[in-house]
Amino acid sequence: MSPAADPTSARVDAWTWAVRLFKTRSAAATACRAGHVRVNGVSVKAAHPVRPGDEIRMRIGGLERIVVVEKLVTKRVGAVIAAGCLIDKSPPPPSKEVLASIPQRDRGAGRPTKRDRREIDRLRGTLE
Repeated sequence: MSPAADPTSARVDAWTWAVRLFKTRSAAATACRAGHVRVNGVSVKAAHPVRPGDEIRMRIGGLERIVVVEKLVTKRVGAVIAAGCLIDKSPPPPSKEVLASIPQRDRGAGRPTKRDRREIDRLRGTLE
């Protein structure tokens, strides 16, 4: 039986797009290709089948999203229906204070010099 005809599973890229975790299906497939999507702890390709109960971990916009498949859908659905198709176990995003405390290089400042890199390493505690 082909995966398209199997009513007990759906492609991971189609499911993540259908429940509105990705804006486009091609973005979901690209994330799978880049290794940013894991199903039950294993990095998967876009065509990997998902079933109810599977845990999907993905990196979207620098944040870790963890969802559990509740219901299978392959067509894009509304936000209310999409919320019922998954259980969101994602950790809360970092607070604004934590994000503000992370030093950022000025835009347009160019590459760090050797001296700058040493200072960055000292701040991170990787160089003694």
